[in-house]
Amino acid sequence: MNNSGMLKQLLQMRKQLKKTQNELEKEIITGSSKDACVQIMLTGAQKFHRVILDEDKVKPLNNSQLEKHIGDALQDALSKSRSLMAEKLGPLGGGMTGMKF
Repeated sequence: MNNSGMLKQLLQMRKQLKKTQNELEKEIITGSSKDACVQIMLTGAQKFHRVILDEDKVKPLNNSQLEKHIGDALQDALSKSRSLMAEKLGPLGGGMTGMKF
């Protein structure tokens, strides 16, 4: 591949990457603790969006129990967000296989 073709391919990939990043910013992922007493919402780009607490389920919890539920919900949200990112960005990596550096 000549330099002109490689540059063109890189610019196309950059454009597609930007589009995908914008799409990820708009997606909202919800992670939950086991009994859904805590829900944490992130964007597909892993930016914080919102926390939702089920008041009836949270009231009887002590601090360490609540902290565990928050951690579990955050971990669930991050895992889902990473999966979504891999799904959306994965095809972009495939475009580099034919490139010679």
